[in-house]
Amino acid sequence: MKKFNSFSSFMVVTVAALSLAGCSGGEKKAEEAAMTETGAPADTATPAETPAVPAEATPVAYASLTGDPVAGEKIFGQCKACHQLVEGKNGVGPSLHGIIGRTAGQTVGFNYSAANKSSGVVWKEEAMFEYLEAPQKFMKGTKMAFAGLKKPQDRADVIAYLKTKS
Repeated sequence: MKKFNSFSSFMVVTVAALSLAGCSGGEKKAEEAAMTETGAPADTATPAETPAVPAEATPVAYASLTGDPVAGEKIFGQCKACHQLVEGKNGVGPSLHGIIGRTAGQTVGFNYSAANKSSGVVWKEEAMFEYLEAPQKFMKGTKMAFAGLKKPQDRADVIAYLKTKS
């Protein structure tokens, strides 16, 4: 195994080995050529390489998902502590019967926050999808203390379930 006098000479050899491997398709040869004097593979990352973006960091559009109402019913179990699906029956939170298409803050007999009453939000699927991710971020001043559903598919499933309860 060749010893290197400096880091820069090591990098020259590594880059040359990777270039040759790219031409010949010999990934294993490039790895062998890029071994350090201790026998450990060298870090061959270059500044031009960018790390992959985690899937969670990439926004997902509601329209790209198909909700499953059966799965949504299970996930909705988290919501039952505060919300009913019976028309006119409010709990800690308002009844969610017929929520899709309704204007926020309009359920009769429920004392909404000023933020919710004055928001003008119509609970279309896209708005509900965004709201369910982080309710307090979506509607600053809401009384809803739920942290949200972080998985896009979970939100789409809950929306599909809510649509069956109109």
